[in-house]
Amino acid sequence: MSEGLEDILAERLAVIFCGINPGVLAAAQGHHFAGRGNRFWRTLHLAGFTPEEVRPENDRTILHFQCGLTAVVERPTARADQLSLHDSSQRQRISNRRSRAMRHVSWRFSARRRTRRYRVSEVAWGLQAKTFGNAAVWVLPNPSGRNRAFSLDQLVDAYSVLRLAAIDPAQ
Repeated sequence: MSEGLEDILAERLAVIFCGINPGVLAAAQGHHFAGRGNRFWRTLHLAGFTPEEVRPENDRTILHFQCGLTAVVERPTARADQLSLHDSSQRQRISNRRSRAMRHVSWRFSARRRTRRYRVSEVAWGLQAKTFGNAAVWVLPNPSGRNRAFSLDQLVDAYSVLRLAAIDPAQ
């Protein structure tokens, strides 16, 4: 395993949550979304992905709920804006996921993060027109404790829409 976190993936997942990169604490503990301020596990539970809130040390149980975890960049940082252009070039590792049968990929961004081409706040949240392989792509707000542009209720609302589309497609 590298200095980052091991992907938690399996075949035929309904959703793969793809973060920007692991946080320093998460990488140190070896578990995704570790940290008191991170609202990922709480959001997933309240949005209906899991019957109870998963603790970071049980992150692999997300596979039981047809979900997986990965990141664009493996290198952990305290904040995503600490990544370099070289780190951004690692996007190729995500395209290797195309061989997996997945229906939805969720990309999470902070509301105010800027890139060279556009402001992420100008990106439409939710289902995107473009696909990733055969998977639908969703852009959702980042549940990091540093991203206070979104309340817990707003996060839950955004993630609930994805859950209804991915896990409960009949709805």
